[in-house]
Amino acid sequence: MSRTTDRRGGRDGSPRVVVVDDSPFMRGLISDLLSDAGVAVVGEAGDGEEALSVVAETRPDVVTMDVEMPGMGGLEAVERLMEETPTPVLMLSAHTDEGAEVTFEALDRGAVDFFAKPGGEVSTGVSRESDRLVEAVRSVADADLDAATRERDDPTGAATRSPDTGTDADATDVDGPLTVVIAASTGGPNAVERVLSALPMADCRVVIVQHMPEAFTSRFADRLDAASAYDVREASDGARIGAGEALVARGGSHTLIDSYRSGRLRVKLDEDDDSHTVTPAADVTMRSAAEVVDDPLVGVVLTGMGSDAAAGIRAMADAGARTLAQSEDTCVIYGMPKRAVETGGVDAVYDLDDVAGAIVGGEA
Repeated sequence: MSRTTDRRGGRDGSPRVVVVDDSPFMRGLISDLLSDAGVAVVGEAGDGEEALSVVAETRPDVVTMDVEMPGMGGLEAVERLMEETPTPVLMLSAHTDEGAEVTFEALDRGAVDFFAKPGGEVSTGVSRESDRLVEAVRSVADADLDAATRERDDPTGAATRSPDTGTDADATDVDGPLTVVIAASTGGPNAVERVLSALPMADCRVVIVQHMPEAFTSRFADRLDAASAYDVREASDGARIGAGEALVARGGSHTLIDSYRSGRLRVKLDEDDDSHTVTPAADVTMRSAAEVVDDPLVGVVLTGMGSDAAAGIRAMADAGARTLAQSEDTCVIYGMPKRAVETGGVDAVYDLDDVAGAIVGGEA
């Protein structure tokens, strides 16, 4: 195996990538898929220890990192990499509940995003998902690693907040029953956790749309539930929430606000709408909220790549909602917030740590 190479050199401006996987077949497959798309693969490694050496030598823009490897596995490798040669990392994880658990641990240790390997025949699955893999690599290569590190390590952030933040005794008054729709993608898991953990308990119900596959959204809801004062669960068809409760849109389907009555939301799931490039799509949820909710409404767009939530935030603004976006300086990827701002539908832009206060504070 060649540990470092420029034989696949990409087109001008393409990211330089190191591929880490213990399977020579998978290394070759992933490298070929990336190089065919014009992404320069400048090195390969079969375990975490070798990865550290190859990355130090080649200084790539992004590393694709398998989780399970002999010797030093992906989790330890990510942590060591952040200490020794900070580089944006895209984790390659199994599309399973166990894969979700270890993936969230990798994000906690410094990985920027993850790519869930399809089930079934590995080579067929990854090849079928090649466009998504390439997009993920390019997205992670553009990540602001400093913002990601601050988001993860700042002692004032979610990692050190108590789940008791915002108990009933110190509940915050809001102007009527408040419904909040939060959209996020790359860099979003930590950003959403940071916002929700800081959100004071109030007459507030929250729907979160994080781009994530189905095997991951239930675990994500569990993490948010443990980190915040809100009762958080994964959305299910017909689920209802009221004050102090939150839903995470389920991967593999779109979550629509189906009805709103007496401060309670009811959602329905749509698995048949394939007109969007991501599932779940924030545009779907935000548009339905704009149509259905007649009490105070807030739309929030956090870090992420692409244009999802742009049309949705515009629809919410047109319906009279307050609309917020995360600042470029604090975004891991300033894609979704930028597109939302460009619609003219965003009232105000806030640094990540100010978003929770802006949601309940009513200032825009």
